[in-house]
Amino acid sequence: MAEKSPLARARTVRQMPKWSELRSVVQFQRPQLNRTARRLQRALSIRDLRAVARRTTPRAVFDYVDGAAEEEITAKRNVAAFRRVTFCPDALRSVADPDLSVPLLGRRIALPLVFAPTGYTRMMHHHGEAAVAGVAGHVGVPYALSTVGSTSIEDVRAASPGGELWFQLFFTTDPRVNEDLLSRAEAAGYTTILLTVDTTVSGMRLRDVVNGLTIPPTLTARTVLNMSRYPAWWFNLLSTGGLSFASLSSVPGNPTPGQVASMMFDPGLDLRALDWLRARWRGNVVVKGVTTPESAREVMEHGVDGVVVSNHGGRQLDRSAATLDVLPAVRAAVGPQATVLIDGGVLHGQDILAARALGADAVMIGRAYLYGLMAGGRDGVLRAAEILTEEYRRSMQLLGVRRSEDLTARHVAFTPRVPV
Repeated sequence: MAEKSPLARARTVRQMPKWSELRSVVQFQRPQLNRTARRLQRALSIRDLRAVARRTTPRAVFDYVDGAAEEEITAKRNVAAFRRVTFCPDALRSVADPDLSVPLLGRRIALPLVFAPTGYTRMMHHHGEAAVAGVAGHVGVPYALSTVGSTSIEDVRAASPGGELWFQLFFTTDPRVNEDLLSRAEAAGYTTILLTVDTTVSGMRLRDVVNGLTIPPTLTARTVLNMSRYPAWWFNLLSTGGLSFASLSSVPGNPTPGQVASMMFDPGLDLRALDWLRARWRGNVVVKGVTTPESAREVMEHGVDGVVVSNHGGRQLDRSAATLDVLPAVRAAVGPQATVLIDGGVLHGQDILAARALGADAVMIGRAYLYGLMAGGRDGVLRAAEILTEEYRRSMQLLGVRRSEDLTARHVAFTPRVPV
């Protein structure tokens, strides 16, 4: 065999680049002088916002949001279930001009997302519920105010005059309080009542007990010392009215916060309360806290408009099933016409995609936007919404789906892990 001649040495022709050529490939960002804005700008995921929140918020407050009940097994299961989803993309599908919107309870929302109710929101950042409601209205999705919110029913409406507002009801042990809350929500134009049914007693959240962030508070010296490292948080909290259950400020007898909290947990709560609420409220009624097909079917038989598959973010009964694991069975039990939402573990736009494909009309987020709130107030909540929307849009297009309404179970591979 003839010996091959070696390759000729590669020639390199060089010339100094022109500035016009460099300018098209080298573009420097304008320096952001505002520290909070700079942090939010660098946050590319909800986990990034969580990391910022952890650095900028007192530990007890961060733990209140981040923590869950007992050994926090259920909270971890919620997140892990979404990671077990495998997407099955369609090829050669036009995904130009994607339509993220979906119908929900008689209205059309911008994407399948609802901002869930969270208590004591102004503790996380003084902008509180008003900021969250304002961002939700700006984005085009509903916001649900908690009974134990730190901003009143009326003030939240003032912060979001054109937004769709829901009210989450803890059915209290005092009928006068229940009637007052519903009347005020009705007068303020709230469209939907979320009846939370998984809080007959309070879950044991060990992080809060350790930190002394209980009701009433029993702060430890360690907690107070840690909080002292965040003077801006203290100043903003104390100079903007402090904390209270704002919608419950007119409860007869001027009860203490501990007494008010005890009213929220009613071991006697049963289907009679649901029947009363359905007869009393002319708008939508959705039951939040359903985790089995049997319970979902039962509450639908009592005339409600839908259910939220929820284990309270793992903050009540630990070792219960992940919500995504039970979602397909709940959907099958209530049929295609009922409204089904899901919460727990939604931290990425692909989680919204998975939930929608497996039968949810929309997801509810709590921790995701609270991380943003702690990281940067109202602008942090907006950044959280932007991140989730961008992730959802991009992933939907990569899946070969142009419209949210076209997502089906064939787009995912998922085997629920439900106890037998």
